[in-house]
Formats: sequence, C-alpha cells, structure tokens
Amino acid sequence: MSADAKTSANQRSRKTLACTSEATAYQKAFGADLRRRVVEEREPYAIVQADTPHEIFHAMDIPIVTNQWWSAYISAKQLSTRYFDKLVEAGYPANSCKYCSLGLACTVANEPETAPWGGLPTPTVLVARLTCDCIQQVFGQWAHLLGSEFFPMEAPAWVDKDPRWFAHARDEWMRVYQPDRIAQMVREMADLIALLENRTGRKFDEAKFHHLMEQINVQEGYIWEAAQAIGTARPCPVSIAEQMPNTMIPQWHRGSDWAVAHAKKFRDEVQAKIAAGEGASTNEKLRLMWIGAGVWHDPGFYQALEESLGAVFVWSMYMPFAGPAYIRDLQGKPMEALASRVASMNETLHLPPWMSGWMTSEAERCGIDAAVVLLPPDNRLSQSGNKITAQALEAAGVPVLMIDADMVDARVWDHDRMVGMVADFLQRRGLA
Repeated sequence: MSADAKTSANQRSRKTLACTSEATAYQKAFGADLRRRVVEEREPYAIVQADTPHEIFHAMDIPIVTNQWWSAYISAKQLSTRYFDKLVEAGYPANSCKYCSLGLACTVANEPETAPWGGLPTPTVLVARLTCDCIQQVFGQWAHLLGSEFFPMEAPAWVDKDPRWFAHARDEWMRVYQPDRIAQMVREMADLIALLENRTGRKFDEAKFHHLMEQINVQEGYIWEAAQAIGTARPCPVSIAEQMPNTMIPQWHRGSDWAVAHAKKFRDEVQAKIAAGEGASTNEKLRLMWIGAGVWHDPGFYQALEESLGAVFVWSMYMPFAGPAYIRDLQGKPMEALASRVASMNETLHLPPWMSGWMTSEAERCGIDAAVVLLPPDNRLSQSGNKITAQALEAAGVPVLMIDADMVDARVWDHDRMVGMVADFLQRRGLA
C-alpha cells in the first residue's frame, strides 16, 4: 500500500463550527471559478509565492494561483507521490524542497488526465521572493516549462535582530522592518505593477488598493481577537484542525467583503463556544503547539489524541500570525505598509531570532505543555529555524518532539506511526 493510501482513510478532520464548512465550501466554489477564469477563459493570471504582495493582483483583478495553495491542493488529492516520482524520473534531484517544487513536479509530469484542472496553462508571470537558494531554480525552471517569465523579488538581509519584533510591528513597522528594505520592496512592487499593466492592459487602482489595505486591518483584527481568546480559554474551544481553514482560506482572499465577514463570523463562533464552556475535546489535559506548515494530506492527525490522551493542538502559526504580520497602522502610506508586511514574512515564520522569539512568547501566552515540530527532510530553510526554535522552547521549559516528515510529500508519512510517535513522546516526558 502506498503512503498516499495509508493516509486516505485518516485524513478527515472533525468540524464543530458552522463557519468551517462554510469556508471550505467557499474555497471550493472559488477554485471552480478560478479554474473557469484561468483554464477555460484564459484570463491573464499569475503564479505567486505566499510571501509576495497578493494585494497588488487583487487591486488589479488579476487571478493568482498561490504556489503553496496549489501544492496543498495537489497533496490533498493524494497526487504528491506520483508527481515527485515523475520529477526524479525527469532528472531533477530527489531532495528538492517539496513544498515549493510540487507545482513544478505537476507541470513536469505533464499528465492532463491526472492533474488538477488538467494542469496549469501559461501564466502572465511567476513571482517569488529569493528567500532561499532553491527558489530561483524552481521558479526559473517552471517559468521555462510554462513558456512564461519569472519576476524575482529580493529578500534583503534584516539587520534588526529584535526577538520581540511582534510587539512593535503594528505601529512601528518602518523602524522594525527597516526603511531601506521597505524602500527596496516598494521599488520592486512598482516594477511589478508596470509589468502587469503592460502585459494585461489592466490598471492599478490606487483607491481600491487603499480600501483593500484598510479592510485587511479589519479582517486581521477579528482573527487576532479570536487568537487571543483561544490562547487564554480553558478548555481550548477550537483545535488547529479548524483554526487553519478559518484563517488561511480568508487569507487567500484578504480584504474582500467575504473574507472580512467570515473572519468576524469565526471570531463570534469562537467566543460563543468559550462562553458556553465548550472545548475541542471533552477531556482536555494537554495543550500542544504545532510548529511548521500544515500536514495537508492528513488533517485528521491533529485531532487523533484529543479523546484518548486529552492532547489538544491549540496553536499553529497561521492564526496568531494575523496580528503582528498583517495589521498595520497605514500612516497614509499603504504601499510602504504592504512592503513592511511582505519584506520579512518568511523570516518571522522560519528564521531565528524572530521565529524563536515569537514562538516562545506564544507558548507562554497559550499555556503550552509540549510542542511538535515538523522537520521537512529536504527543506533546508525550515530545518535550521525549526531546530533553533526547538532549543529555545526546551530552554523555556516546553518539551519538544521533532518529526521528520513533509507537509505535502505523503511518501514519508504514515498516520498511525506519526500519532504513535506523539503519544509515546508525551508518555516518555511524563505528560500523559
């Protein structure tokens, strides 16, 4: 039995919030509409990394396929094993970063009969920040195969090493993220806008962009309020299996009327469950922290030990990141505020001291008893940051289990074995 098959019976997660099903239904409808625009009507579109300025495309009504979303989509359809094998057969290295290269693998496989949407058509442009050595290679190769162009964006060094950056990000973003780095990002975004206007004939709408930035603040404020409430509530009202979709799906549409309304509905449902004393588990004894991207091919993993051991995953990076990473006092400079958001998103999630400083603070805020850290074997950027963050958490008194697995590569994942590893770890450390 393949690893994909091993997870197929275990991947569904339990849903307790009405808004969770609404979010997934909305995303399904969005995916169908995106396919219509991109594949059937052949509108101009872009393939972009998650840490690029999506707001520019939204303001210009240019559809985007986010690489990480596309990888999760492929993985959820249990196709990652097939496509990674095809990638190796084509001569690419077996140790490629899986999260960033699964979309490329799908294109290399060139199997319209198996590929979601029959495969992606030629985009107007592919956009990514050069946050690690593999990005230029993956996106350069992908652009060549798709007959398009790669627009790289710099990732200049962040000199300010304040581990508590998150405490100042909302109001002091110019200082925290450094004026020179923000100015560089603004120049590159201007070049990107010019390219898009030239290639698509669509114009960048300043008023629409400003309104979008204001609405994003409103949306992220609701998510931030929900994150704060979940961190202090006992028991935890909603596990990360439901936090993730209710945060990430609106993030792909951030600033839209639907995303703002959904974020408010999510906050309200969370607060209602807290007021009623309802928990994600009827037997909460341990509060766990998940560090790393979601295991998109087996979301049921996060709820597997809730009843047997009372172990609830109450924290992942996605929801509490809304406050420090997205909310900005615009100060009449929406483009600069966006640049500050984009300039260091990857660093604050994956590199010390920013990652480790924020996550140890979050562990204290949420009363975390233990942390489980995903250590993707071939993702060098995640490995270094995750290992140092694990050391910081252990030093702060939080036991840490590191598991060698990948967020989209199901070949190295077995549901029962991984759940057993977590259970054994909690028992060995005297927590269960």
